[in-house]
Amino acid sequence: MSSPGRALLRRVVEVRDEEVGALLWSCGYSFAVLASFYVLRPLREEMGVAGGVRNLPWMFTGTLAATLAVSPLFSMLVSRYSRRRFIPYAYHFFTANLVLFFVLFRTLEGDAKVAAARAFFVWTSVFNLFVVAVFWGYMADLFRSEQGKRLFGFIAAGGTLGAIAGSGLTTAAVRVMGTTQLLLVAAAFVQIAVLAFRRLDRLPLAGTTETAVMTRTGAWGGLTLVLGSAYLLMICLYMLLFTTASTFTYLEQARLVAAASASPEARTAIFARIDLLVNILSLLLQALLAGRIVRGLGVGPALVILPLVHLAGFASLVAWPVLSMCVIFQVLRRGTDYGVAKPAREVLYTVLDREEKYKAKSFIDTFVYRGGDAVGAWVYQGVIAGGEPAMRVALASGPMIAVWIGVCLWLGRRQRRRAAENEAAALTAA
Repeated sequence: MSSPGRALLRRVVEVRDEEVGALLWSCGYSFAVLASFYVLRPLREEMGVAGGVRNLPWMFTGTLAATLAVSPLFSMLVSRYSRRRFIPYAYHFFTANLVLFFVLFRTLEGDAKVAAARAFFVWTSVFNLFVVAVFWGYMADLFRSEQGKRLFGFIAAGGTLGAIAGSGLTTAAVRVMGTTQLLLVAAAFVQIAVLAFRRLDRLPLAGTTETAVMTRTGAWGGLTLVLGSAYLLMICLYMLLFTTASTFTYLEQARLVAAASASPEARTAIFARIDLLVNILSLLLQALLAGRIVRGLGVGPALVILPLVHLAGFASLVAWPVLSMCVIFQVLRRGTDYGVAKPAREVLYTVLDREEKYKAKSFIDTFVYRGGDAVGAWVYQGVIAGGEPAMRVALASGPMIAVWIGVCLWLGRRQRRRAAENEAAALTAA
């Protein structure tokens, strides 16, 4: 990059000269990963609504079961191969799955096609978590804690640009191309992510590319590592509280969208427009504020912002239980998550060792995440039974959000302590 370009970049993000190449290729990698998912996300949401909102808890439970089946396979792959090999292997596998779904949707009819659609809903949820978990595990391995606080917000902005491209493409093309052809577009983005990873992993900053992840555990290594660490257990609790609250909002959105339109194309367009607005807000937060918020406030206070947004959003739905208010809440909630909370969340993992960064992080970002989805979906059904949904959801969410705030602050303090210990150990070793 030219000197004027570097100077302009430094006005947006606190990046050093030796980090510029890694930062830009990380953004490109993030762009391709999120673009692939956001081409698929509106299709998944429509299939979920078309299958019946009341059936969504079963879909979340199926997703949890699929994640449980895939987690040990991923753990074995991580143990056997260096990251230069296992990351492309994982992405090639998902690309092959997309091509298979393309063939199925082109050839199946009737009940068989409905079954394929339900399988696609589950698969897309698993796909999203694993490809993103692999990406952020690699980022946590590549950058130190201090670098993550400065750079992760901007790297996340690269992903948000990809999400805008993906959701915008789906919005514009779904009526012309139909849903099936979009699966191949998503597959192409996954392969672009592989190319970006390979270019990034050749840079000097990626200094340990050929070694496999140190192995202290077996196929269930992620679970073993989590159970042996209070820090990781608290991250699990954070994730369960976050996903349960998010699932409440998701199901309220599904309920209100289903009531607003009977047209599959119209519902797909609604979901895509929500995604587009979310990602515009996320981009602004990630590119301009996330790094400064995380460095200025600290990880814990930065994490607290999201539960406060949830609290305000649930209260707003009590006052105005309509689709437009739900859309505003979703845009603010997800924008804050992607724009501030996620970069701060990823900094939590920079103080772990390599096996924890890949195995434990993947376990938390997939199995624990989907466990929260499943728990939240079934709790939601019990909460809204026999009463006005918005009011009941808001009342059930209050105590949960209070605990969530406490967990955020605890994690922030512990992350700061671990980072200081790691720096002291590095100086001693030097």
